[in-house]
Amino acid sequence: MKKLAIIGASYLQAPLIQKAKDMDCETHVFAWAAEDVGEKMADHFYPISIVEKDAILEKCREIGIDGICTIASDLAAVTVNYVAEKMGLPGNGMRCCEKSTNKHKMREAFAAAGDPSPRSILIEPGTDLSVLNDMQYPLIVKPTDRSGSRGITEVQRPAALQAAIVRAREQSFEKKVLVEEFVTGQEYSVECVSYRGEHHLLQITLKYTTGAPMYIETGHMEPAPLTVEMREKVRSVVFHALDTLEIQNGASHSELKIDQAGNIKLIEIGGRMGGDCIGSHLVPNTTGLDFVGMVVQIALGQAPDMTRHPHHPACGVRFVFGPRDLELRAVLREAPGITMLEESPIDPMDHMVTDSSTRFGYYLFAAEDAATLCAWMEK
Repeated sequence: MKKLAIIGASYLQAPLIQKAKDMDCETHVFAWAAEDVGEKMADHFYPISIVEKDAILEKCREIGIDGICTIASDLAAVTVNYVAEKMGLPGNGMRCCEKSTNKHKMREAFAAAGDPSPRSILIEPGTDLSVLNDMQYPLIVKPTDRSGSRGITEVQRPAALQAAIVRAREQSFEKKVLVEEFVTGQEYSVECVSYRGEHHLLQITLKYTTGAPMYIETGHMEPAPLTVEMREKVRSVVFHALDTLEIQNGASHSELKIDQAGNIKLIEIGGRMGGDCIGSHLVPNTTGLDFVGMVVQIALGQAPDMTRHPHHPACGVRFVFGPRDLELRAVLREAPGITMLEESPIDPMDHMVTDSSTRFGYYLFAAEDAATLCAWMEK
């Protein structure tokens, strides 16, 4: 039986833990003890924080793991690549990890390689903000090292800049902030898997957000309604960027915008599966591909199985921000041509939603065609 280390034990990792068990792997899960679902699912659980790379490495050597992986977490991906590199297991290495988890390093790499990406400036503690004087508003202010819309603000005028920087710095682990020029266009994400440097585009996702100022994601749908020509253009741009970041093995989640003229700008790329139910639910439901299973296979040094199974023409996920989203859910349950796939428990609506982690729940549904699904997503 193969021994697979999984970094993280939250609900985000639950599909990975279950898939590994279904594939007859012995699961060794590492995370801070917090009564998360993964603690109970794991064959073996170790109460070690996901940032304690050396402690996890020592335990993985003691166990004699055959592979290590995570999904939907940039922070966990750092430890995955560290342990994999030290133990000679499949992964992407720390040089790749630095570029794919730190937004400033990513922008530098994109600029050097000619990948289309917005202009940005790094703001460290003590940086004179006059370096931003020639930047064109609106600006996007974000932490250099967080995901899930944490600490992101759109700034329309100089008077609001300082507060946005403070907010982003509070969310940043390294207390650094990236200020970048705003990119216009519709936002998409691109879900890929790579094995020994060969990339495969699995699906393109249309993203819905709250818009300014925080751009919290309200839902996603697949497949994105793009022409064949635009899909191929996206494939070319993303594959080149994956090479720039040196992503060789495993899942990747690329976020980009396409403007009305068809120009593509890369927002960021994570060297891991997308969260928000994208990789774990939407991709398999709209392609028939076992995306999570591929992550396990690649971690164990096996080529990903690209066999397609029965799937839906179109699927979406909506996140619960308030009572209106629950009202729509009730309508969808009875709507012709709609199949409800999954509904999460709903948290008490006793706080403001400030980022992805503070939403109250979600529900997934499938439609007979993308146009029908799109109409419901836009309500």
